[in-house]
Amino acid sequence: MKPWKVVLASDHAGLALKRHLKAYLEKEGCAVVDVGTHTTDSCDYPDYASEAGRRLAAGEFERGIFVCGTGTGIAISANKIAGIRAAPCTHEFLAEMARKHNDANVLCLGERIVAPGLAEVLAQRFLESDFEGGRHARRVDKIKQLERA
Repeated sequence: MKPWKVVLASDHAGLALKRHLKAYLEKEGCAVVDVGTHTTDSCDYPDYASEAGRRLAAGEFERGIFVCGTGTGIAISANKIAGIRAAPCTHEFLAEMARKHNDANVLCLGERIVAPGLAEVLAQRFLESDFEGGRHARRVDKIKQLERA
């Protein structure tokens, strides 16, 4: 795996899976920054999606992996940030196509849905897949226009 610069974020419901992924990504040679949460105390996923998403959009990182209980709430929150295209994924094909066709820069996972072994596979597929451009670039450009609307 390429040594990606990855930002991680989670709420309390995604903490264990995020910790697992951090260890996995570091073992694979990635530079990982975990912006929180760091405890199991109840907290709000938009706070962590915002922190990580803004830093990713500013160019500090190449990709993000965000985790909550289902992957949905943190994805919705992240997608409110200009420059972020977050995709909740539960299957290898989704993770690959999010990159290839949508140029997604954030993989969102649900700890209550995705087992640690599958999360590793999804992260690897997401990080190793390249955006195909072509007809997909036109569509991603239209998504970017929506951010300015």
